[in-house]
Amino acid sequence: MAGAAEERGPGPAEGEQRQEQHVACQVFPERLAEGKPGQGFLSSFFNNNRKCQLMLLKTLETNPYVKLLLDAMKHSGCAVNKERHFSCEDCNGNVSGGFDASTSQIVLCQNNIRNQSHMNRVVTHELIHAFDHCRAHVNWFTDLRHLACSEVRAANLSGDCSLVNEIFRLHFGLKQHHQTCVRDRAILSILAVRNISKEVAQKAVDEVFESCFNDHEPFGRIPHNKTYARYAHRDFQNRDRYYANI
Repeated sequence: MAGAAEERGPGPAEGEQRQEQHVACQVFPERLAEGKPGQGFLSSFFNNNRKCQLMLLKTLETNPYVKLLLDAMKHSGCAVNKERHFSCEDCNGNVSGGFDASTSQIVLCQNNIRNQSHMNRVVTHELIHAFDHCRAHVNWFTDLRHLACSEVRAANLSGDCSLVNEIFRLHFGLKQHHQTCVRDRAILSILAVRNISKEVAQKAVDEVFESCFNDHEPFGRIPHNKTYARYAHRDFQNRDRYYANI
């Protein structure tokens, strides 16, 4: 859910971070009519839809974060099908996408996803939610700590808090800056989908932060960039082969 910095020239335009919010776990006032075109020109919808589908295909085929997550989902018994589990739709507001737990579907907001890098981050972030949904009994709607934990993991493992993204946001710091970024992004993500106070969101994140920040599955490490993600994917594949031979 938490947003990721967008790469548009040297950095995001003013106010662009509002477009970084992803909607997690189907509290979807922003989702329009089950993916059908909303108001506006049909030609615009279909052009956006085709662009979204092409960017999604490239992400699924080339992004190392996503390739690892797809392998991990399959290994956990929740193989992902592009046609079944992804939906490019127009969304209200500034959200980029979300994981709809009621249908086990990742929604990609085709009218708000601006470029390939943005698509990569949205898909990675939402696949982490999908992975959590697959491997654990997540009470998305009734236990705020469950949502907070998945948001911490998504912010930590999706590359959203990479040094490059933080520099683009003009956020600087040295001591435990990554942890601060993860905490802040998780809180923002919760506030995007829950009508609660910032204090309540902060409390939920604080309660789960240590254990969820240190849960690096399926990466095995914090993948700070694509190189780390490739190494993590290689290690995951080798681990899979090892257990298959026992």
